[in-house]
Amino acid sequence: MAGCATAPRADYARSPADPVVESPTPVLSETVVSAEAILAPPPEHAPITPAIPVPAAPPVTNPPPVVTRNMPPVAVPIVEAWVPLAKWCGAKGLSGLTRQTGTPHPTYQIQLPQGLLVLHVGSLHATFNGVQIRLGFAPQMIGGQPFVHSLDLAKTVEPLQHLSDIPAGFGGAVILLDPGHGGPDAGAASVLRGHSEKDFALDWALRLRSLLVAQGWQVHLTRTNDVEVPVAVRAQMAESLRASLFVSLHLNSAGVNRTESGVETYCLTPARMPSSLTRGYPDDLRASFPNNLFDAQNLQLAVRVHRALTSIPGTTDRGVRRARFLGVLRPQQRPAILVEGGYLSQPAEARLIATTAHRQKLAEAVARGIGTPRQQIAEIPH
Repeated sequence: MAGCATAPRADYARSPADPVVESPTPVLSETVVSAEAILAPPPEHAPITPAIPVPAAPPVTNPPPVVTRNMPPVAVPIVEAWVPLAKWCGAKGLSGLTRQTGTPHPTYQIQLPQGLLVLHVGSLHATFNGVQIRLGFAPQMIGGQPFVHSLDLAKTVEPLQHLSDIPAGFGGAVILLDPGHGGPDAGAASVLRGHSEKDFALDWALRLRSLLVAQGWQVHLTRTNDVEVPVAVRAQMAESLRASLFVSLHLNSAGVNRTESGVETYCLTPARMPSSLTRGYPDDLRASFPNNLFDAQNLQLAVRVHRALTSIPGTTDRGVRRARFLGVLRPQQRPAILVEGGYLSQPAEARLIATTAHRQKLAEAVARGIGTPRQQIAEIPH
């Protein structure tokens, strides 16, 4: 179980101002994957069966258009199908597809322009330059060849293919930091008595603000003291400020489980894709939200920040994940992520988080991942 607490929190639930757009594309029942299946470790010996029928010649989808200041984001229809990985690589001019292990669950590596992507047949766990990323659908072995779902190609692999170490500027230098919880909503309770998520998240955000200002950002916070800020207000602040980025900072809890530890970075689940985590909330694959217009940029930002966080010595990598229930992300009309900086339910990690030195390391890592305004991934229309 992951998330700020084992029960649903107010800043996760959908707010009345949070619009939902129903996708006209019908949902295939076979694509629904349970949270338990997604969180399970890669299978070792289970047989693999295609999740949905495979057409004789499945199409290779084109990437969505790049979002620029003068061109509003446009939702591009994606044909849901299983695509031969070798055929897709050939269409994209990628010659670095190699098979690493044998049957029954082979591992394939793809050399992308910015790094190495590793896919495991039958597993939702992938890695990019060593960083864990959760897929929406487990790759399948069909007719002796690896197939990947077109949604994962369009929403995961394509953004990674175009991830750049020195990308174009955002056309804006305003960032809104969101320290999770506040006021009567304390968030996750630490196993160390007297400590709670809301206090650590605020201290983390204040430290991060100073670093980002030094990197050239105009930084605002959704709260600067111990007050409760409704989800709808956090979203309205981002709109009022015309923020270029939205980053929500949280600490995790697994309840009575004292073994879970590590960092997770979340972005919104693309339409028609199962979430990596639901925490008991409905996961309607037909739903589309304003922030889904930035699916590619969300993932790129999440990967950059998560890679920096996992570079902290001793940090456990729990992956870049997607969730649909995160109310602070859904209405955002800009790239937006939510970072879980460690588990307050794990004694050793809780002791680390309680130190100013570690919270400073968390702040420095997120600042590194965000970079300067010039080092962002795409322009946001204003």
